[in-house]
Amino acid sequence: MTHKILIADDEPNIVISLEYLMKREGYDVSIARDGPAALAAIRQDRPALVLLDVMMPGMSGFEVLQAVRADESLAGVKIVMLTAKGRDTDLAKGTALGADAYVTKPVSTRQLAERVRELLA
Repeated sequence: MTHKILIADDEPNIVISLEYLMKREGYDVSIARDGPAALAAIRQDRPALVLLDVMMPGMSGFEVLQAVRADESLAGVKIVMLTAKGRDTDLAKGTALGADAYVTKPVSTRQLAERVRELLA
């Protein structure tokens, strides 16, 4: 079975590289370019995993994460926060809100692919 992955990021270059990486790994990939679109896609498509940027238009990644974790029907969705915000307070906030992993940009594609595989195993 192919896992569905949602990439939620507003940076076109990052989306292109992440989409290429995840498709190369064999995942079924969809894209959301802002917070509200990400939340709608999560509710509609129920991806196995979301690569979620923190800083996005409309709703932050933290707000999307909080909404997903508040919805019991979405409990199985894994969320990897993917962000340039690498301060300890940001990491603590993401973890406290229920992120399954917190990865800072720039990200090693090899390490990210390994982390996604671990979370979906």
